[in-house]
Amino acid sequence: METSVLAQLLAQAEDARGDLTTLRAIVEEAGELGATRALTRLGLADDGAERDVAELRELLRAWRDAKRSAWKAAVGWVVRLMSVLLLAGLAVKLGFGDWVK
Repeated sequence: METSVLAQLLAQAEDARGDLTTLRAIVEEAGELGATRALTRLGLADDGAERDVAELRELLRAWRDAKRSAWKAAVGWVVRLMSVLLLAGLAVKLGFGDWVK
């Protein structure tokens, strides 16, 4: 939608005898300025920002891997516990509890 509005504005400016090259340059500069302001507000305008973002992505990836591993371990332990309880129940039901006494 934004692209179509921009295209309409550029077409209107061209019809009004505006220099299309100049208008495109203005739009490009405005985009650069907006991107720079946004990065500055986020604290990502310095030279080390690329490295910082890469480290944050690596940390997030490690966190997700750890979370996934924790869930797998928890599910594994629950399955083992349920298996033990099932086997103990079967042993009691089949009379193997008397052997222990």
